Amino acid sequence: MAIVVVGGHSRNIGKTSVVEGLIRGTPERRWTAFKITQFGHGMCSANGEPCDCETAEHTAAVSEERDRSGGTDSSRYLSAGALRSLWVRTRTGNLAEAMPRIRKELERAENAMIESNSILRFLRPDLYLSVLDPSVADFKDSARLYLDRADAVLVPEGILGRPEWKGVSLKLVKDTPVLAIRPPEYVTAEVLRFMEERLALGMKTNAS
Repeated sequence: MAIVVVGGHSRNIGKTSVVEGLIRGTPERRWTAFKITQFGHGMCSANGEPCDCETAEHTAAVSEERDRSGGTDSSRYLSAGALRSLWVRTRTGNLAEAMPRIRKELERAENAMIESNSILRFLRPDLYLSVLDPSVADFKDSARLYLDRADAVLVPEGILGRPEWKGVSLKLVKDTPVLAIRPPEYVTAEVLRFMEERLALGMKTNAS
């Protein structure tokens, strides 16, 4: 089984579109896709809605998406061709509480695609792709923490240029492949080829 993690430094920079493109481009892998969302204070992990609950049982929740026609990220995974799609919700800093269920679902999966940065604290994937948009100044702490672990960074048109980020050193990705993503498809043939070559290399290494 291969595990691919797609992360990124901010919201609305194309992470879900990249996951969609990778799934759509490799249907033979029969992906199980995971969307991991961490909520701050005032949001309920049970349903992702605003609430005032502070009960222990609402710190983490996992649900399976069934609707292929909806507008949610987990629905988009199914529409792209994922075999199964799961939405993992936890309070910020509580992802560890969802890991037993995530690991159980990984055992069932043929291959897994996970949209998250924070999951890297708990597992080492076969491939980690980090989506970066130099025009967006916001940079999550989780993305900064794991940036040097990226196997490739995916950047609009493949050009980092002079990013708007403050306090983020490009030395973290100095020797990391930079691959272009182009809306609306996002995932190019080059990105798909890179993923398949890296996964094949990992299988070869594990077998030897």
